[in-house]
Amino acid sequence: MGENSPEKKSGCGILNAVFGKRNFWPRRSTSTGSLPINDTTNIKTTNSNTKRRRSGSDEASFLNSSMNGAEGPQKPFTKPSPNHPKPPAVHQQNQVRKPPDEATRTTPNQGYVNHGRRVAKEAVGISGELESMIVDHQKTKGNSNLVRASSSNVMLLGNLGNLRQAGGGGGGNTNSHNVVDQLPKTAREDFLTPNGKYPNSVMGNVVKKPVDEKGKEEQSSSLCRAISARMDPETLKIMGNEDYKNGNFAEALALYEAAIAIDPNKAAYRSNKSAALTALGRILEAVFECREAIRIEPHYHRAHHRLANLYLRLGEAENAIYHYKHAGVEADRDDIAKAKTLQTHLDKCTEAKRQRDWNTVLKEADSTINAGADSAPQIYGLKAEALLKLHRHQEADEALLKGPNFKVDDCTKYFGPIGNASLLVVRAQVDMAAGRFDNALTAIERAFRLDSNNKEANSVMRKARAVAAARSNGNEHFKASRFSEACLAYSEGLDHDPHNSVLLCNRAACRSKLGHFEKAIEDCTHALNVRPGYCKARLRRADCNSKLGKREASIQDYEILQRETPDNEEVKRGLSEAKMQLRKQHG
Repeated sequence: MGENSPEKKSGCGILNAVFGKRNFWPRRSTSTGSLPINDTTNIKTTNSNTKRRRSGSDEASFLNSSMNGAEGPQKPFTKPSPNHPKPPAVHQQNQVRKPPDEATRTTPNQGYVNHGRRVAKEAVGISGELESMIVDHQKTKGNSNLVRASSSNVMLLGNLGNLRQAGGGGGGNTNSHNVVDQLPKTAREDFLTPNGKYPNSVMGNVVKKPVDEKGKEEQSSSLCRAISARMDPETLKIMGNEDYKNGNFAEALALYEAAIAIDPNKAAYRSNKSAALTALGRILEAVFECREAIRIEPHYHRAHHRLANLYLRLGEAENAIYHYKHAGVEADRDDIAKAKTLQTHLDKCTEAKRQRDWNTVLKEADSTINAGADSAPQIYGLKAEALLKLHRHQEADEALLKGPNFKVDDCTKYFGPIGNASLLVVRAQVDMAAGRFDNALTAIERAFRLDSNNKEANSVMRKARAVAAARSNGNEHFKASRFSEACLAYSEGLDHDPHNSVLLCNRAACRSKLGHFEKAIEDCTHALNVRPGYCKARLRRADCNSKLGKREASIQDYEILQRETPDNEEVKRGLSEAKMQLRKQHG
């Protein structure tokens, strides 16, 4: 025992560690159990309840005072010499951290402190609450981006102090950026882990490859700030407000969600989260959060006003008016008047569709959008449907592109299966008109699953399958130079969809190969009537006109194409040849 006494050592502990001495006091670890030591036989463990700091830590003193009465006798430990610093506790060296699904379970009256030891919930301090929260998130979301650095600290994975990790040295590892489980999905990039394990590891420490994306760096920064705030929800809300004012909406959202995770029954946090979601364009999710805020606090005027504005943007005038009336001083007469104007245009739109007056539908749909319903997918869908009926396929495609791009599942949750099925039917028809047959089939099949009683969905699905099959058969014949058979196949598809620009253009190619230039020009002109920007059809028509000796018509199409595609060598060559032939024709 005397031989192992620290009092007989010469020099400092660092020199002993460098020169491989057997007995030295290990430096305090920044991980719970992943650094190897030369020999553990002479190192005795201390209970994690012993005081590690003599001053300055309220948390340490709280845990010590709370735990001394709850635990049994502590294990003996070797008292260090006054000339050496007090050694930290060593806990199960080289032990690999278990996956989240293997984490220790606790009852509602127990917390997580001291690396898995169960204590009464009332004895758990800030550190224990934080670790319990981390474990809960790891269980539910299968992620472990936060790791314990010691019994009273939490660090982001990849920021493990001086530990050397893959992809960067020590010194804080500033190049590693991570996103906590609390971050919203749209504000983070999913980190894929093959076989449920992380791709790189160093002596048991889980590490991540550094990512240079600015967004992740900002989110990681907000996360560190959240942790440094000791998880006080009001402080997190204030920090989120600061980020929101500075335009950092994803970071603000992360902080609001962190506050909600701690205190889910605070209406202000839900309302602020709704504002951040709105700024990120996630309108439907914002509605859900506002509804939750009002459920928690029914007379919360600001939440009512915010929800009314969201309903207005979604084209739901009646709901908007209701919540404006419950918004108290937050709303004014202009708000209600705007909602009533929106309702008037919606009524006219509905009546025009009933009468199949598509020009009026188009006019009133535009008026509805201009009145404030700029995020209403059903209004953009109605406008696209009217344009399809008027054989203005390109404009229909553009109308949907200008509308909101909500997730299908969110639309189903908000509008219901029947409502979302109607939106998907329009989407499928627009995709089919634009020649995106695979997308059309995907959309219409999903619509049929949502509402199998939708007669229009059944009709569109049959047409989409027939047109897609005809296009596929025609392409196979064309590749085999069987142009007559290909022409017949495309014609079969056009029997189901007479104005499909892709089938018309493909049939024109077959007719051009067969020398039927006049008929080819007719198909190209028909395709351009419904899709004026269809460059392939215009190029094919220019070529056919050139072969028929119609130089002026050919040059006109080539000049339009050159303006639209100035770098297209085929267009440049065709235009040059057409002009040269025209000069020869005029002598």
